[in-house]
Amino acid sequence: MTLMSIDSIRTLVGSADSDDPYAALRAIAELRKELDAVEAVTVRRARNAGLSWQIVALALGVSRQAVHKKYGRR
Repeated sequence: MTLMSIDSIRTLVGSADSDDPYAALRAIAELRKELDAVEAVTVRRARNAGLSWQIVALALGVSRQAVHKKYGRR
């Protein structure tokens, strides 16, 4: 999985503020997709580094059950 460059993310953030609602929504959808990918990689790194599901959940602001359900089977 290749993550987006910072410049690409900045471009999408700028597009999310577009006066064109369709363009703004498309940019938000792309940002959400990228953020989900970054989160998955970071959760995997955290778990490989020995962090508990509770600590990962605390950092993400969700329950331990929610984060385990989303990432526990990967």
